Amino acid sequence: MIVFLVTTTAICTTIPAQETSTYYRQRVTHFENLPDIKGRIVFCGNSITDGGEWQEMFNNTGILNRGISGDGTTGVLLRLPSLLNMQPSKFFLLIGVNDLAKNIPVTQVAANIRNIVQQFHEQSPVTKVYLQSVLPVNPAFTQFRNHVNKTDSILQLNKMIRDICLEESAIYVDLFTPFSDKNQHLDSTLTNDGLHLTGKGYRRWKSVVFPSVFDLSTKPALLPAPRELVWTPASFPLLEVPGISTDKRFTSQLAHLKSLLNTNHIPYTETQNAAYNIRLAYKKMKDAYLAEEAYEIEAGASEIVLYAQAEKGIYYALQTLRQLMRDGISIPGCIIKDKPAFAWRGLMHDVGRNFQSIDQLKMQLDLLAQYKMNIFHFHLTEDIAWRLESKRYPQLTSASHMQRNPGEYYTLEELKELIQYSKERFITLVPEIDMPGHSAAFKRAMGVDMQSTEGTAICKNILEELCRELDVPYIHIGGDEVKITNRDFLPEMVAAIRQAGKQVIAWDPGGNLPQGTVLQMWNGQTVPKKGYPSLDSRHLYLNHFDPIDGVVSVFNHQICDVPRGDSNLLGAIACVWPDRRVSNEKDILTMNPVFPVLLTLAERSWRGGGWKNYQSDMDKPGTERYTAFTEFETRLLDHKSTYFSSLPFPYVKQSGIHWKLIGPFNNQGNTDAVFVPEQVMLPDTSLLHKSVSVFGGTIFLKHFWSPMIGSHLPNAKENSTYYAFTRLYSDRDQQIGLWIGFYNISRSNNSPTPEAGKWDNRNSRLWLNGKEIPPPHWSKAGRINTGLEDPLIDEGYEYRPPTIVWLTKGWNNLLVKAPVASFKSSDWQTPVKWMFSCIPVVQKNGMTYFPDSMYSDPLGK
Repeated sequence: MIVFLVTTTAICTTIPAQETSTYYRQRVTHFENLPDIKGRIVFCGNSITDGGEWQEMFNNTGILNRGISGDGTTGVLLRLPSLLNMQPSKFFLLIGVNDLAKNIPVTQVAANIRNIVQQFHEQSPVTKVYLQSVLPVNPAFTQFRNHVNKTDSILQLNKMIRDICLEESAIYVDLFTPFSDKNQHLDSTLTNDGLHLTGKGYRRWKSVVFPSVFDLSTKPALLPAPRELVWTPASFPLLEVPGISTDKRFTSQLAHLKSLLNTNHIPYTETQNAAYNIRLAYKKMKDAYLAEEAYEIEAGASEIVLYAQAEKGIYYALQTLRQLMRDGISIPGCIIKDKPAFAWRGLMHDVGRNFQSIDQLKMQLDLLAQYKMNIFHFHLTEDIAWRLESKRYPQLTSASHMQRNPGEYYTLEELKELIQYSKERFITLVPEIDMPGHSAAFKRAMGVDMQSTEGTAICKNILEELCRELDVPYIHIGGDEVKITNRDFLPEMVAAIRQAGKQVIAWDPGGNLPQGTVLQMWNGQTVPKKGYPSLDSRHLYLNHFDPIDGVVSVFNHQICDVPRGDSNLLGAIACVWPDRRVSNEKDILTMNPVFPVLLTLAERSWRGGGWKNYQSDMDKPGTERYTAFTEFETRLLDHKSTYFSSLPFPYVKQSGIHWKLIGPFNNQGNTDAVFVPEQVMLPDTSLLHKSVSVFGGTIFLKHFWSPMIGSHLPNAKENSTYYAFTRLYSDRDQQIGLWIGFYNISRSNNSPTPEAGKWDNRNSRLWLNGKEIPPPHWSKAGRINTGLEDPLIDEGYEYRPPTIVWLTKGWNNLLVKAPVASFKSSDWQTPVKWMFSCIPVVQKNGMTYFPDSMYSDPLGK
């Protein structure tokens, strides 16, 4: 008799050749001859796994099926070498029912499963192992008699599998409970033979493992978080062809519901009498402030009702429903009561300096709407170029008068289309014609200054044309960063706009403006003014943000210095000012943290709250601010994985990064000076006891807008050198990337590129396990004073490839040197940014993430 011999560290099993079927041997040889591609997600098991079209179910070509009909634990052990050789990122195993059908003892089956887990840990430590409980069976079916009478053994085995997960650091996935009826048998609606699954069963399986496949929270992450949310045990089955209906007030929103269902390939019927229903219903909201945006959702086992008193509320309820149906299979039961804290929640783009296509703008409008943002501030004119057509003064958009993107502008018809596109998403488009400052393009085209008598008349004509042509409630007139020589100019512009029936917005600080003008605060020292409704854009300029710090500081931000808005404290607008020329329009989104910060502002402006002072740090574990931030960060990263796979999203988890700051050492202005931590490389206990704990991926020892924005280090002094120390724990020898930066170059300033062989102009350095990490080979090393027409290339860690380093198994020492001399910069374009960023990252599904199995602790605990 021919046998196969499987030798492992735990057991030695002989497998008779006849116990491996012809189909088994066909599949094994087929698998072994497929291309050897590492890092995939692998589903492994018997016929139940074999029958799943996993790539199509998850729309992910990175998922492989290694199920073999008839297989058992010994069969998996036999083919384990080829599975281990794949080094999968995730391994989902469902196995055991065939063993039990052959009356193999439960203890032996469990021992084999434990052996599989142990071998993965030893030979493929990169793999996260998921042990799925054995599915229930149903004895009412007779085709597989030896299988469907094993309920007691299955329950015993599943308990052992759960114990294995606890003891061997695997992840337990309970399939038994969601597939069981009240008698702990396989739900008869999910099978046609008591053992295998129908399509409906596979849909339920997908729903259960969906969070594990994509590294998501068990429940859908809702962002912005609803004001009140209660999860219930119910589950609404989306694929049971729900009936959809609406109150007559919301007929137009029924089209949005249909679009949402169609996008998720969910069939529906337009009836009120289906077994499962989704209804749009009217309900008067109690709180009068922003009641038209309030909504409620009640999601049960057979009905989902979306309540609101206005169409806008229903629309926002649909955006929450979009997030609840993330897997396209089911919606978890919940009760939601929600409304915004602020009336204005917006994003601004400066297209005067860098033109953006209509398609790119519409894509962003779609995302604004999905996150309940309702303002798009469109900055259309600048010194560089005038980007909006005027039929009366066509010379304004002549290519000869544009200094960048010549000939690129928006026709009035295109802007009307964009306004309508915004309205359909309950977004107010606010066009800005900047006057009388930032108007060099106007002067080149018209030959006069705006504040002159002739220029004033032209500006009035432009505004009259704009108000006549565009169906918008507000016109923004800028009014900042200019010497006012004609005190009547701005009041006359305001009067002209008001006479046309529209309201006026202007920047603050700015020029002389009559009361009632909405003031958009942009300077950090500005506060709301009596008699002027206020918008907050203070320190909300994305072009100045390091992306890691930007998310933290916007999360901390208290809009208009209050936890909730009112009729005068309107809300906030995040602004993107890429003064520097970009190589292509996508760089505006790649080099500025548009999407991570946009989602953070969506949370803060909808939820309200925040903290009084501007803060660039997340505080420390155990504090209210740290706890709140880490909870938000989890939801933010869920949305990155789920909705931004094809868009730039330069943010990774940072809440687990812990540094010890050692210093200060007086360098007497010599930033090359060497001190003890650098000499010994491994800080001793006495040095660590004198250190300060800080947390996060980007650390500001002194913020460049200090003291307006608080830093990680209080009372920073000039001519100081600090060292930052942490230990990174790695569960194996591995190659990872590091995001490393010491000076996040603003996309607005003419900042120099570091010299060749240096990380920055302060002589900052860093070492991993005592070996210095060299800086990148800068594309334009030492570039200085080349002007804003010279685009950035690789100066920022978030848009260049990570620095590749090797970690050894266990603790790895990371030491950063951060010196500074004077806090005074040579000019305003090169502020002293005493900071560093150092974050471990890996590539996963084409995106950048903090490594799952890694954590940071300077004490090596």
